[in-house]
Amino acid sequence: MKLHELRDNEGASRKKKRVARGPGSGKGKTAGRGIKGQTSRSGVALNGYEGGQMPLYRRLPKRGFSKPNRLEFAVVNLGQLQTFVDAGKLDAKADVTEDTLVAAGVIRRKLDGVRVLAKGELKAALNLTVAGASKAAVDAIEKAGGKIAVTRPVKEEAAAE
Repeated sequence: MKLHELRDNEGASRKKKRVARGPGSGKGKTAGRGIKGQTSRSGVALNGYEGGQMPLYRRLPKRGFSKPNRLEFAVVNLGQLQTFVDAGKLDAKADVTEDTLVAAGVIRRKLDGVRVLAKGELKAALNLTVAGASKAAVDAIEKAGGKIAVTRPVKEEAAAE
């Protein structure tokens, strides 16, 4: 095989459809848009429009609620903590706080606080101070010989007042 013999597999690439290029193309004059009307013009976006029929998004009932001031936690799993201890990025003997976790690269930012969850296994005895933890995570940390202090998370705007 030579360099000039290389080509795509059959059907791997398609030619771009060139509309409005004369009557011989089959897509000349109106370019497949029909005659007159709103959709024959440029700049038309009829998202959700169903030809006068009641659109689906209006037929379905409203559900749910988004709390505007809810707390957003950075989540850390026990398995992640063990990985960082094994890698030497977290010191198991020192107190581990939210700022320590950010500095070690376990989480990117602490948001409204850090919440520890029980996914994975923890062997190191850590002394943690975080905003939240699941019951299973607290049990696992204490079983490994560590301690956990759960502080109440404070919303940034509320703390400023």
